[in-house]
Amino acid sequence: MPYSSIGEAVGAAMQHKVRLAHSGQAPVDPPLQIRYIPPPSADPRSLPGMVARLEEDAHPHDVAAIIEETTSALIGPLTQLTELVAAAADWARARLDFTDPHANPAFVVWTQLATAHHMLGLANQDLDTALSGIAECPIEVTDARHHDKVQVLRTRELLHDVMGSGRTDPHEARHRAALATSPTTPGLGSAGQDTAAPPGKAPTPQPRRAR
Repeated sequence: MPYSSIGEAVGAAMQHKVRLAHSGQAPVDPPLQIRYIPPPSADPRSLPGMVARLEEDAHPHDVAAIIEETTSALIGPLTQLTELVAAAADWARARLDFTDPHANPAFVVWTQLATAHHMLGLANQDLDTALSGIAECPIEVTDARHHDKVQVLRTRELLHDVMGSGRTDPHEARHRAALATSPTTPGLGSAGQDTAAPPGKAPTPQPRRAR
């Protein structure tokens, strides 16, 4: 199964180890695969592309256009996510069983998904309301002393922010990683300090032979 990020692959690997530890059986899952994700610049209208376009110096009209694309009724990412959660809730609804009042896991799942669906609807409304205010925001970035009044919200970096935006030769990447972490890399110690051998002593002058 391909995974869209390293985090998903690591999480799947951890879940696999937990299942294996409890069952004691041989692994049955297919080997993990990392799917190549095109850089945000390859599709500016994709969700990663829109996030990449939301820089601090972006024009308010551009920001409003991005938010409007996010909540688009046809292809907006938030709209599609809301529909996906609704479909998952309907899936759980088809498995409801109230025969045992003390055991109905499908109802718990449906409740959680229905709550998430409602919150996504509220988020859509808030974004629609924010559209009118974005146009009134200053074009230029204000003084940084005002920014500390509220917290930064973006906490998850895009995969390409961390890994780079292009395909990398795996042999070259492994070579660079080995050089960067090897304690025996010439001129670099464990703390990144110069550990090159000190220069040797100057040779002792030999007495000149009489001619």
